[in-house]
Amino acid sequence: MVKIQFLKSQIPVRKIINRFKMWDLVFGIFPSIFVKIKYQILEDKAKHQGLRNQLVSILEQKGITDKNVLAAIKKIPRHLFLNSSFEAYAYQDKAFPIGAGQTISQPYTVAFQSQLLEVKKEHKILEIGTGSGYQTAVLCSMGAKVYSVERQNELFKKTSNLFPKLNIRPKHLSFGDGYKGLPSYAPFDSIIVTAGAPFIPQPLMSQLKIGGRLVIPLGEEVQIMTLLIRKNETQFEKHEFGEFRFVPLLEDKN
Repeated sequence: MVKIQFLKSQIPVRKIINRFKMWDLVFGIFPSIFVKIKYQILEDKAKHQGLRNQLVSILEQKGITDKNVLAAIKKIPRHLFLNSSFEAYAYQDKAFPIGAGQTISQPYTVAFQSQLLEVKKEHKILEIGTGSGYQTAVLCSMGAKVYSVERQNELFKKTSNLFPKLNIRPKHLSFGDGYKGLPSYAPFDSIIVTAGAPFIPQPLMSQLKIGGRLVIPLGEEVQIMTLLIRKNETQFEKHEFGEFRFVPLLEDKN
């Protein structure tokens, strides 16, 4: 189990890092890291793993059957994607605020959308709405190459700083307008939209590979989870999967 602990220290950070580098040269290994700087504590303990195991059981009871999805939920420390004040509730199947007027989706929603994508290793996936980064982390854990767009600069900066600390490596993170997708990286095997859209943005449809899957919640106050499968250049097969609630998908950057 890896512990990464960040606390305040009287020793300058540069001196600590230099000492670590010296130890690395002498012993051939980098020591267990308890770097003391002014950031929050990042710990994943046995109790958190136990809570994730319980959460996976709940998701199975609710109909999630994809073993790769369940394995990712069991692995990713959701509490580290939330404000520390919510840590005790992180493995409840609930959504929570994350700042900038946004929320982290409840685990069932994350699992349900991920299952609809039918993710395979090395799949190239476009995510519209990085948010807390939790959905991104789940997809990365499943072996996908994730290209993610976030319009809220506050959240974009947070996730850009958090991912390296957790050894989570999306292929590309972008601060931009999700309605436009990422045309320079298209086409994609799958596209996932993590906010409620009043309509399906045409650019997203055009950036999907033939045979690819687009998962998007459609609607205003309440959304219908919708799956589009691209059959050819002009035709899409549509499936609907009931009501969900998301924050709205907004245009432009903030």
